[in-house]
Amino acid sequence: MNDLFGSGSAEAAYSAKDIEVLEGLEPVRRRPGMYIGGTDEGALHHLAAEILDNSMDEAVAGHATFIEMALAAGNLLTVRDNGRGIPVDPHPKFKSKSALEVILTTLHSGGKFAGKAYATSGGLHGVGSSVVNALSDIFEVEVARERHLWKQSYSQGKPKTKLIDAGTVHNRRGTSIRFRPDPEIFGPTLQFSPARLYRLCRSKAYLFRGVQIRWSCDPALLTGQTDIPAEAVLHFPGGLRDSLEEDVAEQARVLPQPWSGDADFPNSAGRVEWAALWLEGSGGFLHSYCNTVPTPLGGTHEAGLRAALLKGLRAWGEHRGNRRAAQLTAEDVLTPMAAKLSVFIREPQFQGQTKEKLTNGDATRLVEAALRDRFDHFLAGDPASADNLLAFSIERAEERIRRRDEKDTPRKSATRRLRLPGKLTDCTRENAAETEIFLVEGDSAGGSAKQARNRETQAVLPLRGKILNVASASADKLRQNQELRDLIEALGCGVGERFDVKKLRYGRIIIMTDADVDGAHIASLLMTFFYRELPELVRQGHLYLAQPPLYRLTQGAKSVYAMDDAEMAKLSKSAFKGAGKVEVSRFKGLGEMPPAALKETTMDPAKRTLLKVMAPPETRAATNELVEKLMGRRPELRFQFIQERAQSVTVAELDV
Repeated sequence: MNDLFGSGSAEAAYSAKDIEVLEGLEPVRRRPGMYIGGTDEGALHHLAAEILDNSMDEAVAGHATFIEMALAAGNLLTVRDNGRGIPVDPHPKFKSKSALEVILTTLHSGGKFAGKAYATSGGLHGVGSSVVNALSDIFEVEVARERHLWKQSYSQGKPKTKLIDAGTVHNRRGTSIRFRPDPEIFGPTLQFSPARLYRLCRSKAYLFRGVQIRWSCDPALLTGQTDIPAEAVLHFPGGLRDSLEEDVAEQARVLPQPWSGDADFPNSAGRVEWAALWLEGSGGFLHSYCNTVPTPLGGTHEAGLRAALLKGLRAWGEHRGNRRAAQLTAEDVLTPMAAKLSVFIREPQFQGQTKEKLTNGDATRLVEAALRDRFDHFLAGDPASADNLLAFSIERAEERIRRRDEKDTPRKSATRRLRLPGKLTDCTRENAAETEIFLVEGDSAGGSAKQARNRETQAVLPLRGKILNVASASADKLRQNQELRDLIEALGCGVGERFDVKKLRYGRIIIMTDADVDGAHIASLLMTFFYRELPELVRQGHLYLAQPPLYRLTQGAKSVYAMDDAEMAKLSKSAFKGAGKVEVSRFKGLGEMPPAALKETTMDPAKRTLLKVMAPPETRAATNELVEKLMGRRPELRFQFIQERAQSVTVAELDV
């Protein structure tokens, strides 16, 4: 038995005297991690946030109009507001102590439990001020109430003085707290960061547009920090919209203006404010808050936003007759979105004392109901922008589906293969920005282009006739198409989730096809491929169309080139002098052109003309519709397009 349960002497060593009871604020000093998450830099600044949150609660409740935060030498931080001031009268339960002392020395005490003093608040556990007091070696509080100033000092959670009546004051009210985190807890070298405190003040000012936060810092603490002012008044009437505009700055957007607003919940249950926009590239984010407290792990309020946006965009797609909208998921809509969401609710419930995640079940329903109706109105109020957002989200959905269907075996870059893909003839220069690749139709055109090129900067990839129409082909066909696989491999930047524009091997991708109907068709197929599979190359201006001539006009030793019939007719009358005969040659294709002529007219950067293929974000919906109509799986749409324009086609344009 002794082997199983321990010896009798060991049992005797563990008795009632070994049971320790920690009173007052001693548990906080023994285990600070339980209350502020640790003793590192983040925990240190959590102390500042706790005190600032109390002042913010006064402002949100309508009792304070300004808050001051001042950082002084010696790691001393002061937070002051012009709110009601912490009560100083004797507490009815602890008659020998003032309410102020009870709040600062007793865990789970405060005015935010019953909901009478504060309709909404960031503090709800009643531990904020007392924990800061417990973890500070200097803690001084001043309260101005009813024209009287009261003072009291603490250290390590214990009063150093009694509550002192400092006399009558005029034109002052509110609470001022000056404290220094205890070096015994946080170490002798850990200091407040002016930059971090300044950002905290800015974020709070954005979250409640009715408050003014006055920031100041000892200039000696700002050495080398030119972007942090010694003094500033932070007040943002635009609220979250102003904050979002500042964070996003000059990043490319799908829609020019954010979708933003605020709304009250029914039955005085609280309110919500939001601002959102969608970014062309990466860098989307969602920053959420509850009662001005950041919730970095999200929670139920974010779930309400996701539901409102996803359901709203799907409904808009159904309204516009776009069947592909049904495949949208929250990932497609939210991943490229930059947004800020702030809710004010009664009795918030957080996951953990550090309040990183909101768990109130009704927050999802309240936020979704408030935002869904307003999002529907936003879409209906600007159909063109709504269509662009829908098209953008559908692109994300199709890219997600492609990623899911892709094989796990990654394609290697052409630079890592001993054999170049297809019949690629590469250039010698390695700087991608200074090089270009010509995509030509067939070996004959490829042969002429290879002889006409500048070997140092120009690569040539011949393609076998008309490539696959990716707008109407299945994902399986696309993956199995060797021609497209060679093209993707030659470019080196990958597709889908493996796409990386930094790995693009050429600065310009030039489609060079015959100047006839077949050539135009091949160019259309290639442009469709790039627009659907590598849209970022189009948006960033890497795709071009070469402009080879269709005719050569010769008189004696003089030759000129014409792009089409109209230019040929014009040049035959104006480009030559004298009565000599003008010979007109029509090129059957690029392969029929002498390399010298191809170089002079189409490939020499000093003489050629290139058309850049553009797809501006603001025309996304219209471009998607046109690509789907002309290149998609429904031939009746192409037939309709031809019927509508048949009257404007001339015999010359039909190339007969």
